[in-house]
Amino acid sequence: MFKDLDPILHSQLRLAVISLLISVKEAEFTFLKDKTNATAGNLSVQINKLKDAGYIEVQKKFKDNYPQTICRITQAGVKAFEKYVQDLQAYLGVK
Repeated sequence: MFKDLDPILHSQLRLAVISLLISVKEAEFTFLKDKTNATAGNLSVQINKLKDAGYIEVQKKFKDNYPQTICRITQAGVKAFEKYVQDLQAYLGVK
């Protein structure tokens, strides 16, 4: 039987953000924007959805008088990503 895929992670941009954060643990907004080729507005919306789901933490501060947004993956985000990957593997018949 096929399991339902996590609707939060089943978005291309949100999945890309979580995939990046899995490998680096935390990243600045500009890094995520550059790596995903997303617009600032779209990325901001998707980051908020990940934050609301508890998958990432967002810290806003200033660095040299410029706003800086840092995103960190949470333990819940790591678990959700791992489950998403397992569910995809089940679809593909990979063990």
